[in-house]
Amino acid sequence: MLLPFLARNGWQAEVLTVAPQHVAAPLDPWLEGGLPGDVPIHRVDAPALRWSRLPGLGTHGIRSLPALAAAGNRLLAERHFDLVYFSTTMFEVHVLGPRWKARHGVPFVMDYQDLWVSDYYREHPDVVPPGGRLKYGVASTLHRFMEPRVLRGCAGITSVSPAYPQHLIARYPGLVGIPTLVQGFPGAASDFERVPDTDATTLFGGEPGLRRWVYAGRGGADMGHALRALFGALRDHADEGFRSGLRLHFIGTSYAAHGTGARTIEPIAAEFGLSHLVHESPDRIHYSRTLACLRAADALIVPGSDDPAYTASKIYPYLLAGRPLLAIFHERSTVTDLMRRAGGGVCVSFSTAEPDADIAERIARDWLATRAYENPVALDAAAFAPHTDVRCAAELCAFFDACVDSEARP
Repeated sequence: MLLPFLARNGWQAEVLTVAPQHVAAPLDPWLEGGLPGDVPIHRVDAPALRWSRLPGLGTHGIRSLPALAAAGNRLLAERHFDLVYFSTTMFEVHVLGPRWKARHGVPFVMDYQDLWVSDYYREHPDVVPPGGRLKYGVASTLHRFMEPRVLRGCAGITSVSPAYPQHLIARYPGLVGIPTLVQGFPGAASDFERVPDTDATTLFGGEPGLRRWVYAGRGGADMGHALRALFGALRDHADEGFRSGLRLHFIGTSYAAHGTGARTIEPIAAEFGLSHLVHESPDRIHYSRTLACLRAADALIVPGSDDPAYTASKIYPYLLAGRPLLAIFHERSTVTDLMRRAGGGVCVSFSTAEPDADIAERIARDWLATRAYENPVALDAAAFAPHTDVRCAAELCAFFDACVDSEARP
């Protein structure tokens, strides 16, 4: 999303990545069609996906690490580079940063789209982590060993959440003073211009004439607070006539392989007797199809996490879709602050210990009673501008400049 705008801000980028046939995820040619043609992209092979079943080769990062290391060493030896930017949640790959810095003298910056090491599942023992407790425990032990060794040589940190740098500094006090930039995934209005219009019945199925509310994104137990408030509002504050014409679609709610993802939202709807209104599809879908679903919906709903540090960067395309929007987020989430400033929808915030019924009453008041689900809220373009692809690219390049300058000073 930022590549098209880096050159105008003084940075010539080259991309090192894994060839798509080695990635166990849905492939979207539409995304590749948006890449600028003047940016070199180096794609490396990794062990075939069948090897991922073997111990130690289960993650994308581990399987691709040798090939990325070899290709990176070749590129860095061939010509001058000012900076290496690790913008991936394959955190195992970040270990190449200190190696390349020692061998080639090139500083590196790390991007925290999620936390590499998190205490969330230790603090919430009732929540089962992705992949199960055993797999997550092994990976967590490995990550706790790797992270401090990488961070020691890091020139700067970018993060989608202001809480992440604070978390890192609390864990590693030696990071005090390290350059940081908080920046979510940007909004790109041009993406909607490239996505063809698709009929809602084609996208969602079922009979025509229904009112369709749509959410596309991950599910999980940490969204239970927001979801129970939503379903409670529909059960207790909407009549049967309204509910009979309503369908709620939750799309792409699991990170598991196709056909194997668990449903985490339908069981909560069942608690409220609303199973007949809710359709959950755990399989991930293409980003282009996600945008088409957002634009075809009658209204959009975005449940937030009970983790205050969770920042849903997916809120940006929701705001740009121009549909009626209900966001239910923790009061300390950056989403809550953004929507207070920029508008774009109805935001119902909640605190950690607040009863679900109290949140449900606010949803009923601000969303149902006012019929806000029929009327989009205007987005303040000036307030939203810092979150666009053009502005985020300029901000990121200025941050790169600062990191390089900081490394150059004695």
